[in-house]
Amino acid sequence: MRFSVLSSGSKANCTFVEAAGVRFLVDCGLSGKQAEARMAEVGVDPRTLSAILVTHEHADHIHGVATLSRRYGIPVYANVGTMERITKPRGREIFKTGSDFCVGKVDVTPFSIVHDAKDPVGFSIRAEGFKLVLVTDLGRVTTLVQEHTRGANAILLESNHDQEMLQSCSYSWDLKQRISSTHGHLCNEAAAQLLHEIMHPELFHIVLGHLSENSNTPGLALQATNRHLERCGDRATGLQTLLCGNVYESLPCLEIDGVSSRKAVVNL
Repeated sequence: MRFSVLSSGSKANCTFVEAAGVRFLVDCGLSGKQAEARMAEVGVDPRTLSAILVTHEHADHIHGVATLSRRYGIPVYANVGTMERITKPRGREIFKTGSDFCVGKVDVTPFSIVHDAKDPVGFSIRAEGFKLVLVTDLGRVTTLVQEHTRGANAILLESNHDQEMLQSCSYSWDLKQRISSTHGHLCNEAAAQLLHEIMHPELFHIVLGHLSENSNTPGLALQATNRHLERCGDRATGLQTLLCGNVYESLPCLEIDGVSSRKAVVNL
């Protein structure tokens, strides 16, 4: 199993995943042209994609979904509430939040999260004995989120804002309230606390995602995470990668195999 965060942030979100001979995207907030360029950066031909999985209907997650679907005949997987906002995709695969489904030999569980969308989900993706979890756009960590992130071998987790920086940035008061609400976005400290709770020796890759360009920095997000990981002791011995995603370039593909170099990669 391997994955690459092609874009992550308030402007566009898109992640490439390959496992058990299947290639697919999770979300595509990039334009079709941008998505093609980002996939080319990591050596992926969009004609080899088998699916696009969608977490929720906000534009930064679905902007290019229908375009890619029609251009390459890629079926779109989404729940009813999300699918209503995707215009004329080439193939609709409706899943029920909380119920497992398969893409080829890849098992997927869409689990409910709290966000100001119709029926937003995170995804737990399992294949080849490994588990990848993608969970962004959530206002708080619920018991359900804790349950589905435990045992992950790799995780893309929202670390959207620094609480002090959010309050002092140029956003309107209403937007600040939305972001910091229980149905908004996860702050650095809450993300770091979750990672501390779920950390185990076989969590190999952590990517912090959906960082705000106005109320966060990669340095602040990584510092918060590192403070909590330092308290994990032996539970963090398997960590190979700690990175922040961004909207301007794709991250390199990360292999989830358990045998890669143990030297951590940190983009401070």
